[in-house]
Amino acid sequence: MIIKNNMVVIFDLDDTLYQEIDFLKSAFKEISDILSTEFTEVSETLYSHMLNCYETGGHAFQSVIETYGIQKFNVTDLVQIYRNHYPNIRLSDATREVLDSVKNTVHKVGLITDGRTLQQQQKLKALGVQDYFDCVVISESFGSSKPDSRNFEYYETLFGAGCQYVYIGDNTNKDFIAPNAMGWTTVCLRDQGHNIHKQSFQGDASKQPQHIINHLSELPSLLFKSPPSI
Repeated sequence: MIIKNNMVVIFDLDDTLYQEIDFLKSAFKEISDILSTEFTEVSETLYSHMLNCYETGGHAFQSVIETYGIQKFNVTDLVQIYRNHYPNIRLSDATREVLDSVKNTVHKVGLITDGRTLQQQQKLKALGVQDYFDCVVISESFGSSKPDSRNFEYYETLFGAGCQYVYIGDNTNKDFIAPNAMGWTTVCLRDQGHNIHKQSFQGDASKQPQHIINHLSELPSLLFKSPPSI
C-alpha cells in the first residue's frame, strides 16, 4: 500500500504527458513555413512531403532538400530548427486534471526527461506545466540519461530515501530499468498507436513496468485508492 503523504511521483515527458508526434509535426510545420519563404513551393506541400517521408521510414530533411533542390539550408540547419523551435503543443484537459490531482495529494512531484535542455524547456513552457514540478531533471543539463540510475538517485538525495517513489513513463526499453532496481513503483502508459518509440512487454523483466495503464486518467485511481495489486 502506498502512503499518500509520503509519496513522490515523477513523470516522464515525451509520449507520457503529451504525444511526441505533435512536437514533430509542429517542427515540420515551422520548417516548411521557413522553406516556403525562399522557394516557390507552398508550405503545405513541403510539410506533407516531410511527414510522409517520416511515416514511411525515410530521412525527411535530406529528402525535402534533395526533392525540391534546396540550397540555402542543409540538414544541420533543419535539425537546429527542429530542436530549437517553440512548439505548438498543448496539454489535454484530462492530463491537466491528473496533474492537479497528483500535485494536490502527494508529497512532491518531479520530472525526468531525456533530451536537449532548450528543447525540453520549450516543451514544458508550451504545455504550461512548469509549476506542477518541484524538480525537473533534463538529461543534457544533468549529465546523464535514462537508464542511468543517477537521474533517479538524485530524487532520493533531494527528498529522502524514506519516501515512496513512483515513476510514470512509456519507453519499455529504458524508462523502468533504474527505478525497478531501486524499488520504486513503476507505471507504463500504454501506446495507443501514436508513440515515437514502440513498446514491448516481452523479454527482459528488468525493463518491464509493474503496472500498465491505458490512459493517464487511470493514474490517480491506481495510486490513491490502494487497489490490491499495489
